[in-house]
Amino acid sequence: MRAGLPRDPAQWLALALSVAALLGGAWLLRRGRSPGVARSGRASPRPGVAVAAALALLAALISAAYVAVYLRGGPRIIDATSYWLEARAMAAGYLAWPLDEPEASVLGRFLVRSGAAAQQGAGEVAVIFPPGYPALLSLGFLAGAPLAVGPLLAAALTIATYDLAARFAPEAPAPAGSAARIPLVPLLAALFSALCAALRYHTADTMSHGLAALCFTVALASARRALDHARAIPTAGASRRRLDPAVGAAALAGLAAGWLAATRPPSALALAAALLFVVLPVSAPAGPRHGDPAPRPSPRLGRLAAALAIGALPGLALLAAHQRAATGAFASSQSAYYAVSDGPLGCFRYGFGAGVGCLGEHGDFVRHNLSEGYGFLAAAGTTLRRLKLHLVDALNAEPLVLLVIAGAALALRRPRSRALAVAPLLQIAAYAPFYFDGNYPGGGARFLADVLPVEHVLAAMACAALAERAGSPAARGGLARRLRALVPGSLVPGSLVPTALLPAALFAAALPLAGFAFRAGFDHAALRDREGGLPMFDPAAVARAGVARGLVFVDTDHGFNLGFDPAPGDVAVLRYRGDALDRMAWEARGRPPAYRYGFAIPDDGGLASVSIAPLAFDAAPPREHLIEGESLWPPRAQRGAWALPEHAGGTCASGGRLLAVHAAASGEAVVRVGLPAPWLRGARISPRVAVAGDGAGEVRLVVDGALLHVWRVEPATADAPGAPLACAELPPHPIPEDAVGIELSLSPGDARGKAAAARAPALAVADAARIRVEAAAERAPRGPDRPATGGLFALDAVSVAGGNSVDR
Repeated sequence: MRAGLPRDPAQWLALALSVAALLGGAWLLRRGRSPGVARSGRASPRPGVAVAAALALLAALISAAYVAVYLRGGPRIIDATSYWLEARAMAAGYLAWPLDEPEASVLGRFLVRSGAAAQQGAGEVAVIFPPGYPALLSLGFLAGAPLAVGPLLAAALTIATYDLAARFAPEAPAPAGSAARIPLVPLLAALFSALCAALRYHTADTMSHGLAALCFTVALASARRALDHARAIPTAGASRRRLDPAVGAAALAGLAAGWLAATRPPSALALAAALLFVVLPVSAPAGPRHGDPAPRPSPRLGRLAAALAIGALPGLALLAAHQRAATGAFASSQSAYYAVSDGPLGCFRYGFGAGVGCLGEHGDFVRHNLSEGYGFLAAAGTTLRRLKLHLVDALNAEPLVLLVIAGAALALRRPRSRALAVAPLLQIAAYAPFYFDGNYPGGGARFLADVLPVEHVLAAMACAALAERAGSPAARGGLARRLRALVPGSLVPGSLVPTALLPAALFAAALPLAGFAFRAGFDHAALRDREGGLPMFDPAAVARAGVARGLVFVDTDHGFNLGFDPAPGDVAVLRYRGDALDRMAWEARGRPPAYRYGFAIPDDGGLASVSIAPLAFDAAPPREHLIEGESLWPPRAQRGAWALPEHAGGTCASGGRLLAVHAAASGEAVVRVGLPAPWLRGARISPRVAVAGDGAGEVRLVVDGALLHVWRVEPATADAPGAPLACAELPPHPIPEDAVGIELSLSPGDARGKAAAARAPALAVADAARIRVEAAAERAPRGPDRPATGGLFALDAVSVAGGNSVDR
């Protein structure tokens, strides 16, 4: 946690505005003048609408400024760049797009093959994240302004927060003949929403939480509205043909809830439970209230529930369609991705137990926090870390969260607003079964960001209660006297007349502004400066370099997600692998001009430098190619084992990296990686393996589903202790000229050799070769970034001699 005097220009600006708000509010109180009272009914009947619209515009402008100042023009977080790619694909009409060879030029982090692609080495690929937010963002791509979607979401979210507060903390009716009053709680809630730095981030970067918060808020407010309409006494002469407003509001609540399920499914679970707290207080038969001329009618919950269920269908249908396109079945795309790209097996799941936690994506976190699995203590630790980060999210500083807690205590005592008090608790519970914190600077505890509008309403309720208490006859002191001077007589609960409203709003605005100046601004500056301080791909930089046609190869996952287009134009973006795969991708696309997009982050921090240089390939194909093992990640399938790219600098590993294969348990274990068949037909391939310690295994060559050859690798000799790694190139084997699908099956450990021996009849035609790796081949001193000597088996590279060019 960082706090202190402002250092950033935005922090100084926030501090200046906070001081100005305090001085302005104090000046208005010092004047102590009573407001004018409307002399006729011509006053605006709904002044709060204009105020909400003004605050919505303010929120949109701040989010737009956030894009320029803190994001520096584009998505920054890897998840945000993945949503960007998914939205661009949906704008082109794809939930999953065709996967062409060489597939390694496209596949990478957060991309999953469809079920057919995983089995056949061809097919389609999709981003793993739920489609609700990308579907909205795709409209921005179609309009040519995807980064405008966030500020528009910010405006809608501010209005929705105002409406949520108006529904769950309604104002008392104004006296007859008085000026229309602006409700205090909705005003303060919308003001807190507009000044919330965490929401400004989530409605600037292309993350899904801004939309999720909007869906959560609209669903709660619409459900409350539906119940209010259902309990209202119909007016005489109402047209029966007119749409029942209760049913319409319930359908809108269902639409928001269904779209939330298509955006953040665990948040939809929390919303479903919160809706029960909205419904339960009115589900019992209601007798007449004091002063009511007749008993209140029943709320027709069955009809409203049906409308809500029908409204949820579009979002649920979109989610199902995406999962079907991404996995080939109605299964989780995220689970399918981690099943083939990470380990141990079953590491990514919603729940508790041993083996939870993926070592590739979250390795340091898992090793530090989940050494004994994800049980009660680990879940409590993860939840508490989220809560610690979340304290700053609502009002930009940890101490101000006391207003949220006080508002929750008030809401719990009021049946109408009780759902608001429990909604944050339900959101916390919904994400407790997920092992990873998900926290980062600026984004805060992003899994809890979906209920920030609810927390703003709770904080506003606490502020309104404090204002009412200060203005009550029992209060003493100058502030109370001035408040009473502004409002003749007693205050109307939950509302103030406009002249009294302005000082209250100014004092309230000073709190989050000061919080940003002294606390939250440091987090957002850290977000701005991380990972080179720039988006990792900038199409404007490509244009400035004079690239109007050809291929641009990028080094980073972020850059690929930002630049790749499933429906490319004159310039196409691919992954740079630094091996034969780059030439193959160049040949497959007709040998156009090629360039490499460099994004270099200084070792001591600071802005990254961007370079775009021509990338030359020889006209004649070389006699030998080299495909790096790590370029073949993610595998096509994993069973009983998993594979991850690992650094091995200073060892015999080609390029200082390799694809390490880890056995999960005893019994058969295999990792299947694909090779680019069009270029390997008629070639001779030689896998290059690396082992350390007692590492051993076998490499099987499978062509068109049939086992063609087996190389068995025994542990390194013990005559060279201290060698960090031993490498060997296995004997070459030819590939048939008519091969369509080519795979290498990697099996680590002694159990693999036993399994192969059990299948000896099937291997009779394979003429398997047994290899003992000589550890003395290439020796280097060990370093902190080199693999330990504890049983490593890895694919270092694949040498290719001969074969086809694209012309053949």
